[in-house]
Amino acid sequence: MGFKVLIPQDITMAGKEWLVSRGYEVTVLEDASVESICSVVGDYDAILARTASYTREVLEAGIKLKVIARYGAGVDNIDCQAASELGIRICNAPVANSCSVAEHTITLLLACAKNLIVQDREARAGNYNSRNLLKSVELKGKTLGLIGCGHIGRMVAKKAYYGLEMEVIGYDAYLKQDQVPDYIHMKSDAEKILRNSDFISLHIPATAETVDFINMESLKMMKKSAVLLNCARGGVVREEDLFTALKEGVIAGAGLDVFKEEPADKENPLFSLENVIVSPHNAALTYEAMDRMGLHAAQGIDEVLQGKKITWAVQDKEEEE
Repeated sequence: MGFKVLIPQDITMAGKEWLVSRGYEVTVLEDASVESICSVVGDYDAILARTASYTREVLEAGIKLKVIARYGAGVDNIDCQAASELGIRICNAPVANSCSVAEHTITLLLACAKNLIVQDREARAGNYNSRNLLKSVELKGKTLGLIGCGHIGRMVAKKAYYGLEMEVIGYDAYLKQDQVPDYIHMKSDAEKILRNSDFISLHIPATAETVDFINMESLKMMKKSAVLLNCARGGVVREEDLFTALKEGVIAGAGLDVFKEEPADKENPLFSLENVIVSPHNAALTYEAMDRMGLHAAQGIDEVLQGKKITWAVQDKEEEE
């Protein structure tokens, strides 16, 4: 076969073993910088990519490169336009981590509703009377608003509706009511979600159109009691506006797994607020999802290099939209 696959950032064994079992030569780098990848990529037919940056410079250095398979759903770290111009296929693993991210979203929703982190801290400090001071809210009957109703958004809706008895409303630029389960009541624009939801969960990609989608104008549309959840991409929220909104009581709280700059700086002003619960962009990093992401990305590489139909071809999706 003779095909070589570069993995700049290591993955779990499942994907690597699958590739090796099919005759691919696999190399894992210790340094995933642009300079490091550029220095070796010319010898490889495929890249199995995680979060490193795949710029035009990297892609042009890949003179044999035929495919980049993303370990996960988002491809905002890949210069997709350059890839198309150079004839490099891009595929991803859009359903591999859906369950894990949906579960994490529900976890943040519950933690925010129950003021869990502050409750934990006060209990550990011996402040037992905090039970009379720190109140929480019941989720039954509350409205969850989804902005983006793809694989993950629909899973969140299912868990919230059936598991927590919440009402669910949604907005998606590409989906209509007959394309989603009937317990998601679709709205014609995002403003209706912002104004009518008790909890708002973002499930949209980072694109030129969605940068700073949540800003002060949109935050002021939300209820003062509302909580914003973001397990999508940090760039869709203008963080300085969110900080101000949370500090001044424009909205009540936020649960965040993603940030504009990652790794997130420990001095990020949002980290100083008690009405924010954060995690380090690890919603998708369960054992199960990590194995699936590796396997699905490896499958995409094999499909491209063997001339098979590509299950998750990013460029094909863009053309359809």
